[in-house]
Amino acid sequence: MREEEATVLPPEVCVLRYALERHAAERGEAVYAAFDDGSRWSFAETLARTRRLAAGLQGLGVGQGDRVLILLPNGPLGLLSLLAVNYLGAVAVPVNTAYRGALLAHAIEDSGAVLAIVHPQLLERVLAAPRGALRALAVDLERIEAAAADVALAGRGALFGAAGPPALPAEPIRPWDLQSIIYTSGTTGRSKGVLSSYMHCYSAMNPETWTCTRADDRHLLHMPIFHIGGAFIACMAACVGSSVAVVESFRTERFWEQVRRLEVTTVFLLGAMATFLLKRPPAADDRQHPLRSVIVVPLGQSGPPFRERFGVPVYTLFNMTEISTPLMSAADPAKPSVCGRPRPGVEVRLVDAHDCPVPPGEVGELVIRTAAPWAMSHGYNRNPEATAAAWRNGWFHTGDLFQRDAEGDFYFVDRLKDAIRRRGENISSYEIEVELLAHPDVQEAAAVAVPSEHSEDEVLAVVAPVAGRSLDPAALLDYLQPRLAHFMLPRYVRAVAALPKTPTAKVEKHLLRAEGVTADTWDREAAGVTVRRERLS
Repeated sequence: MREEEATVLPPEVCVLRYALERHAAERGEAVYAAFDDGSRWSFAETLARTRRLAAGLQGLGVGQGDRVLILLPNGPLGLLSLLAVNYLGAVAVPVNTAYRGALLAHAIEDSGAVLAIVHPQLLERVLAAPRGALRALAVDLERIEAAAADVALAGRGALFGAAGPPALPAEPIRPWDLQSIIYTSGTTGRSKGVLSSYMHCYSAMNPETWTCTRADDRHLLHMPIFHIGGAFIACMAACVGSSVAVVESFRTERFWEQVRRLEVTTVFLLGAMATFLLKRPPAADDRQHPLRSVIVVPLGQSGPPFRERFGVPVYTLFNMTEISTPLMSAADPAKPSVCGRPRPGVEVRLVDAHDCPVPPGEVGELVIRTAAPWAMSHGYNRNPEATAAAWRNGWFHTGDLFQRDAEGDFYFVDRLKDAIRRRGENISSYEIEVELLAHPDVQEAAAVAVPSEHSEDEVLAVVAPVAGRSLDPAALLDYLQPRLAHFMLPRYVRAVAALPKTPTAKVEKHLLRAEGVTADTWDREAAGVTVRRERLS
């Protein structure tokens, strides 16, 4: 990256308020958002709606720099809330709609939000939680029946009934200002609030970062708005001048119909989603769609079959809420489980436990830094200890183990916390899962460590079958034997209807580890099945 490029971008490029105003003035009738109900918003209409809601929020006391909790599903109001909060220079805090009890209380208290925009069905849940700094709750209802003594309740009239436009921010909104706080999935511990600037959000997914996308693309917004695959894509598209097709969630049976009807040209898919699509029966119109690119993360072994069946170029990448897509692949990578190579403007290393670089071919933790300031998260909200631990020695530590091959391609090995150690061998749970998912009858799979009566760990495979099919553990083990090293073969196999997942479709492995070997788990040693090391003469 040239020195002049390693700088903060101009506000009119990456600050949502100014970029949205620019696109509305220059190409106002171009579509920004297409919704599942058939309605569409142009950039001009989006700006008008954004200003109206921003004025309502301002009337409820929201000012520049204030945090606003958004507890809404994907849809017109969820999208508009993100835009309106940022239009004021306030901070969007989209929160998982499944949160309740202590999780919800933590997000309210930790974020310091002064107002929450709440779905009507979630109002009682919020009222039952400690208030924190909340002064008002805004609900998309004409009339609110609930009552609360210590917080104002505002309905649709207050949200959209302001007489005029919102007042200008007290200070210009700058690229390094805080745009959002997005909470990590919290699969292993208390969720951390990731601080993201406007520069970070834009850097994470714009067409120069996601090189397979274009400024005239329409992104399918099926990931929830409390995930960067929802919130960041929506805001990036508003800045770039792209468009989004907003649906409630990913649904296998509706995916291709929505892609065609909403004229989607690019989509980000979690690896499990690609697997679900591949395991549906082939159809005559599999290649009849407007997609120009598909990003699958993690890639696993799904790239070539997806490209062959659906006729669309497949890409993969590595990203996290805290970073800005440091690794990106070329089209149709042939290497299974590859994540790509470092993109311009990002420096990466693989390091050992002491942050010393490891040589090519060895496993190390991926650490990252960017040339341009503010192009990544600048910390965790109200958590200086976690911030210091993640950013030690001037590099962001991902907590993910990778390998790099001689050609410079990076491969995901495992999460540090998910790695398994069995009888002196380090095992990648991810590599086991890739092979499990390659079985035609396996819909979902997870490999986790469970205690061994000998020492260290044993491997438990938890699998969910494709609808209408069943799985025989012994036959599944036979399938795996020629595909995995002997020490990686699961001792235990448990079949379930579906794996436990967060609303962002991440498998909650901590729950599987906690459940461990259940009464219905198959044990190959108890079944008399022996696995031996191959002896070489």
